[in-house]
Amino acid sequence: MSAQHNNAQAKVAVLGLGLMGAGMARKLVEAGYTVAVYNRNPHKAAPFEGIARIAESPREAARGADFIVCMVADDDASGAMWLGENGAFNGARPGAICIDSSTLSTEWVARWAAEGAARQCACLDAPVTGSRSQAAAGELNFLVGGLPEVVARATPLLSTMGKSITPLGPIGSGAMFKLINNFVCGVQLASLAEAMAMIDRSGLDRAKAVETLMAGAPASPLVKTVTARMMSADYTPNFLVRLMAKDLDYAARAAQAMSLELATARTAHATFAGAAKAGFGEEDIAAVYKYVRGDAAL
Repeated sequence: MSAQHNNAQAKVAVLGLGLMGAGMARKLVEAGYTVAVYNRNPHKAAPFEGIARIAESPREAARGADFIVCMVADDDASGAMWLGENGAFNGARPGAICIDSSTLSTEWVARWAAEGAARQCACLDAPVTGSRSQAAAGELNFLVGGLPEVVARATPLLSTMGKSITPLGPIGSGAMFKLINNFVCGVQLASLAEAMAMIDRSGLDRAKAVETLMAGAPASPLVKTVTARMMSADYTPNFLVRLMAKDLDYAARAAQAMSLELATARTAHATFAGAAKAGFGEEDIAAVYKYVRGDAAL
């Protein structure tokens, strides 16, 4: 299939219809792709009734697909989508392009790509930056690992779901960079939560202190966005606390395999893992502030 494929003729399977996957699948439907969807919880597939084929297994979704796109929470969820009797690899045709956009460990991505190659599929690890609103708007940023010719073939598809595609090298490169990216984000947010709690207990004018902090050097785009959520107590999920804990753990493990100790990642992981254990795991990453502050989960 050429890079200039006809959307109406290209068949895509989307595995996982959570905060991100649902928006990605909808953009593909709107662009005219023939889409099949699968979600472990069928309730999340219901909105696609009549506009996409709702499959009963990843294997069935992958049947006849030119592209198979997976967007799930972690290594275990990815493995459940791709492997086994009802896994997508068992339904994939030779030559299909398999894309996993989940944030995964580098160890799993290497195994996943090997499983795909054994079935004559072309694989790309293509995690994203952006959250639910960017997925819904087709404005994700894809961080891609894989062969250049496979990236070229997948570019029209990825461009439908995102505003940028950054090839980073061979298979696993996208996953590695995404973990580095999220490690830096997680450390910032753990320190932000502590800073906000410190402001609360200091006697400072809260609004003035935060306004000054946001006008200064510490205020990255992420910090500004999440601070606004903390200030307005809006913990509507965009990126879950438990997933940030997972990403920090994966990053620390990847670094350890390279004889690096990410001390700040370990500390931030303890904060996010503690927040998840305390009952904030299904809330937005901004909720780590509530945990550091000492709030009880509802």
